[in-house]
Amino acid sequence: MTTTTTILEAVGVPESVGRAIPDAATRETIGYAPVHTVADLDDAVAAARAAQPAWAALGHAERSRILNAIADDIEANSEELAVLLSREQGKPLNGPNARFEVGACALWTRTAADTPIEPEVVFEAGESRAEVHYDPLGVVGAIGPWNWPMMITVWQIAPSLRMGNTVVVKPSEYTPLSVLALAEIYNRHLPEGVLAVISGDREVGAAIAAHPDLDKIMFTGSTATGRRIVEASAGSLARLTLELGGNDAGIILPGTDIDAIAENLFWGIFINTGQTCAALKRLYVHESQYEQVVDTLARLARTMPLGNGLDEGNVLGPLQNEKQFDIVSALVDDARANGARIVAGGAAAPEHGPLFYQTTVVADISDGARLVDEEQFGPVIPVIRYSDVDDAVRRANASTQGLGGSVWSQDVDTATEVARRVQAGTVWINQHGAINPHVPFGGIKASGYGQEFGVAGLKAVSAPKVIQR
Repeated sequence: MTTTTTILEAVGVPESVGRAIPDAATRETIGYAPVHTVADLDDAVAAARAAQPAWAALGHAERSRILNAIADDIEANSEELAVLLSREQGKPLNGPNARFEVGACALWTRTAADTPIEPEVVFEAGESRAEVHYDPLGVVGAIGPWNWPMMITVWQIAPSLRMGNTVVVKPSEYTPLSVLALAEIYNRHLPEGVLAVISGDREVGAAIAAHPDLDKIMFTGSTATGRRIVEASAGSLARLTLELGGNDAGIILPGTDIDAIAENLFWGIFINTGQTCAALKRLYVHESQYEQVVDTLARLARTMPLGNGLDEGNVLGPLQNEKQFDIVSALVDDARANGARIVAGGAAAPEHGPLFYQTTVVADISDGARLVDEEQFGPVIPVIRYSDVDDAVRRANASTQGLGGSVWSQDVDTATEVARRVQAGTVWINQHGAINPHVPFGGIKASGYGQEFGVAGLKAVSAPKVIQR
């Protein structure tokens, strides 16, 4: 079995030519990532363009076989990949974190391989017949984030490869080693040129967005960057899938059994220490149960183990980088200064490391506060009181973003009726952020457009062709 050291040796570069990548918890250097340039990007795109026809010609069955072999290899190296991911990104090994993410990489790779996609007969009358076929687009450019670097990269590359495209990936400059390690395993099984990772800075990312030889761009990240990608890609008219920021609202309906939903509610908020686009970021609670919910979340926040991710007992980790730590700190400080009640947490936790922040519950806060209106992307939840369900829905929908939302109640029919009124790409009932590789996922409004996963995700990286007779 390949060890983490061997994987790092395969993907890292010497200190003299690389960029130091720190351990998210300790800030000690893990290794050195290559610093690729726009010229390297151009070379990778050219190689991908040259390799694409032969890769497409292999057909669905052979490409699926290769992807399943890749999934086997990911599983064979899962522990080593999880340790590297935990160190670089910060998420603990246990809980819905590093081992979970590596397992998801294998699962999503297999699902992309095994999901059937057949020509669709859309019209038939007498001798007339029209079918929709799904052909490769060509070369896909994928720009990934730092919060779930390996899993989201798989969301981008596995469907693209399955449909006969070749792919050039740019990981976040914060987490390149994890993605390079993942690609190293993929490339043990792929022909040369089919998948490349360009580990560069924002200049390289901007060049991908504007590249004339890319047929599709997939991006997960901030809304502001997504808008720049839309503008930059106008010249090439590359197709886009954009999974952008979220400020997901949850609504707890009156009469809900709070103890029954407590654990799902907590992890819907604090999965990956809150650093998840589709985490629950604003919680609206009926006045009749407001204090009970606040107290329940505060108790869990105080007792869930926080610390270095390599410690098997921890399930919450640090903020991944200094910039995000500063954002979280500023939002909590602003809430406190404007009269909000800090029920749990509310401060840094330097005893664990420089970028740790206490798991924080904020009460007596409302819409208009920065912590409610802005995406915190960290271990903090504002809990907002409401008295009328219609008003709660209105306030939930007031955000410019619409990635996810949730409704909580033992009355599933009523919860479903409320969920239909929440403006979001996905609305969960009695859970938040749960994803399924067969179920389409994507946002609306300023949270982007395009869907991933399942048949919808395969179609999103394909060129539909109508054959009519």
